[in-house]
Amino acid sequence: MSPELISILVLVAVFVIATTRSVNMGALAFAAAFGVGELVAGLDADGIFAGFPGDLFVVLVGVTYLFAIARANGTTDWLVHGAIRLVRGRIALIPWVMFAITGALTAIGALSPAAVAIVAPVALSFAVRYGISPLLMGAMVVHGAQAGGFSPISIYGSIVNGIVEREKLPGSELTLFLGSLVVNLVIAAIVFVVLGGLKLGGRGPGTGDDPAGEATAGETSGGAEDSETPAGTEVDTRLTTARIATLAALVALVVAVLGFDLDAGLSSLTLAVLLSVFWPTTSRRAVGEIAWPTVLLICGVLTYVGVLEKMGTIDYAGQAVGNIGVPLLAAVLLCYIGALISAFASSVGIMGALIPLAVPFLAQGEIGAIGMVTALAVSATVVDVSPFSTNGALVLAAAPDVDRERFFRQLMTYGGIVVVAVPAVVWLALVVPGFG
Repeated sequence: MSPELISILVLVAVFVIATTRSVNMGALAFAAAFGVGELVAGLDADGIFAGFPGDLFVVLVGVTYLFAIARANGTTDWLVHGAIRLVRGRIALIPWVMFAITGALTAIGALSPAAVAIVAPVALSFAVRYGISPLLMGAMVVHGAQAGGFSPISIYGSIVNGIVEREKLPGSELTLFLGSLVVNLVIAAIVFVVLGGLKLGGRGPGTGDDPAGEATAGETSGGAEDSETPAGTEVDTRLTTARIATLAALVALVVAVLGFDLDAGLSSLTLAVLLSVFWPTTSRRAVGEIAWPTVLLICGVLTYVGVLEKMGTIDYAGQAVGNIGVPLLAAVLLCYIGALISAFASSVGIMGALIPLAVPFLAQGEIGAIGMVTALAVSATVVDVSPFSTNGALVLAAAPDVDRERFFRQLMTYGGIVVVAVPAVVWLALVVPGFG
């Protein structure tokens, strides 16, 4: 049995054990990375840890720390009430507002994870407070980010268009952008309907379920050290000193990430530390709210994926498909490989690897290059709702007051549905019409 096949079977075993024995998948993945890396791939510890996602670790810790402080001192409550006033109490519009905001951010040049890191914590806090499905809100944020992600001036769009130009393939920036926009918009609409978005239409503030309840009112408002509100009363939405400082920190995060292209994780962690210096009591509680189990889970799985990349398993799978002699079959399999691997790894990295793999049969002229490139790009990014991708991990970590294990399973199930359904749909819509 080849080392590549062994590594794939071990990955399957990790999923099975984690699902049936309720063991943290990240811990299992670290053990698998050690076993496969040392015994099968011949890697030393440095080689194994080369796949540890240090940047994502800092993003998850920094963003969840900063927004835990914002929740503790009542800033997110203030933002939620502001959003309610903005849409005049029509709660059903809020998921679409979040979709539009993240889409606009990525369309003008923000990295998709950066946009999600900024919007998701506020969106998920709103969802929990007003009884909106966290899965619905998280999906709307991620699909919004991907909807704008391939504009001609966006990061993803620039990368894919650059690869197409380098490989001397026919390209269409508009087709790439509109293809991703339409697919994500349609998915968002379906998710909105299926997960109860239409039932939110008649609800306004104070109506419907409020799972945050009175405890949230007492805890989040009382968290500001210059403002105390007894439990069971209305949430205090005054702009206290702590909240003004936190709002300034959130604005600074947006400016740092979008205006100066600074790292979202390091920026948010630095801002959280600054707030902690001035309001240590609130911040001390916030440290315990960092999503450590989620950090372990995501970092463990991605470390194992790094071992797979280092030992050539991902290239092995891609080349095996690229060597198939039936162009349409090879095309759909490449879309599925892009979706499956991207659910656990870098979307940009997958696009950079798959598009060149498609060049040999694209050169035959039987498959339209523009449709194929668009299908690959959409397949490799629409699955970022997976809890193992950066965006999905941010959504999972940002959701307050939820059963994280249950929410993780929901995201994983939804991500699996997207992996199964979307590549076939985009293949039928974008690749098959251009065949022949």
